[in-house]
Amino acid sequence: MNYSKNYNTKRFTFGVTRNDTSKQAGSNVVTIATRPEEGGRYATSTTQLSMTVKEARALQGFLNTQFAPVDSDDSSIG
Repeated sequence: MNYSKNYNTKRFTFGVTRNDTSKQAGSNVVTIATRPEEGGRYATSTTQLSMTVKEARALQGFLNTQFAPVDSDDSSIG
């Protein structure tokens, strides 16, 4: 079963492409690409990062731990 989904923000495009039946390299990929800023002061080229779904899950786990809710008594903030 093929699955492809993109999500755009002002600065980035996030994409997921999966093919559960394919074992070819590159068939299950997560991409993060920069988007050019329209009318912006800076001219930047588009940059894209691609990773496997397994690598993306490792990134997700890392981000989830870093952005986990913090106790209000935590004195290490600020």
